[in-house]
Amino acid sequence: MDVLRDVVLFAAGVLLVAVVIDSAMRTFVLPRGVVVRFTRFVSVMVRKVFDLRTHWAKTYEARDRAMALYGPVAMFVLVILWMVMVLAGFTMIFVSVEGVGWKEAFIQSGSSMFTLGFEPPVGFWAATLGFVQAGIGLGLLALLIAYLPTIYGAFSRREVLVAHMSARAGTPPSAVDLLRRAHLIGRLDNLDDVWVEWQRWFAELQETHTSLPFLNFFRSPEPDRSWVTAAGTVLDAASLVNSTIDVPNQPMASLCIRSGFTALRSIARFFHMPHPDDPSPDDPISISRDEWEQACRELEAAGVPLVADRDQAWHDFAGWRVNYDVPLVTLAGLLVAPYAPWSSDRSIPFKVRIIRRGTSPGS
Repeated sequence: MDVLRDVVLFAAGVLLVAVVIDSAMRTFVLPRGVVVRFTRFVSVMVRKVFDLRTHWAKTYEARDRAMALYGPVAMFVLVILWMVMVLAGFTMIFVSVEGVGWKEAFIQSGSSMFTLGFEPPVGFWAATLGFVQAGIGLGLLALLIAYLPTIYGAFSRREVLVAHMSARAGTPPSAVDLLRRAHLIGRLDNLDDVWVEWQRWFAELQETHTSLPFLNFFRSPEPDRSWVTAAGTVLDAASLVNSTIDVPNQPMASLCIRSGFTALRSIARFFHMPHPDDPSPDDPISISRDEWEQACRELEAAGVPLVADRDQAWHDFAGWRVNYDVPLVTLAGLLVAPYAPWSSDRSIPFKVRIIRRGTSPGS
């Protein structure tokens, strides 16, 4: 009976440690956006606590202050739970290998994990396991220390263009303001530098925000800025240039839109957000024709030249917008983005769920 108990405890301990190593490797080391079930579980549970806090917030500023802590807190809770699981796993292993009591095994496990050395395991195999646990504990801390500069470096690069958007498109950012200001400085027919700049930004966004998923929830230093609303502004401006503004064809605007919807769809797939992978140009979008007409009147008032055929222009604009419409407004809802026209002002509420085996991304 004691032998069976020891075997079960040893197996359970090894399983706990294996779950931690697998989760840490795929969350912090693997350069690919993969859903790690344990990491996702922890993130969802922490988010539920923050949702309760934001539910009672009376202003957006209060919600923003609360949500600004979500990304860092979720990441540190994950690391703490990893360490607790390693501590518990090796406690069970020491009980099974050495035959000591739970209290002594716990002290040995803690001494080994934090390399304190005041209660070394007794015996060759127990000492070997102690060395392994010390290596795992140090490895987890090293991964966190290495992860933080990486995530903050990516955050800083992302926020540079988000801050630039305030100068180009106002606060909150608006595609109409971006195009109006471009017209005032005589750059409306030559915005290739903007489109190329944001193509690179979207390419990096796709890589970093799926391989470093906590980065999605790191909010801008200013509460009225967001990478989601900035992305929507650029994409809407490019769509208006391609459909509504009477300027020479700008192929880079089309490539910018493609880069943008590819990035947003990749992030949406990572969070298992339902969205059309290949929408039809005639599918409905969240922007009404009246809203588009109002934007046209504002552009006309600023002297921006518009195409003569409004019906075709609306059809073309909707055909571009449909490519990124659902991912954009759903991500704005998930991230509690600040107000911005045509994105967070119509955001779709979405909560990340715990993925169970056999479920599909859209289920």
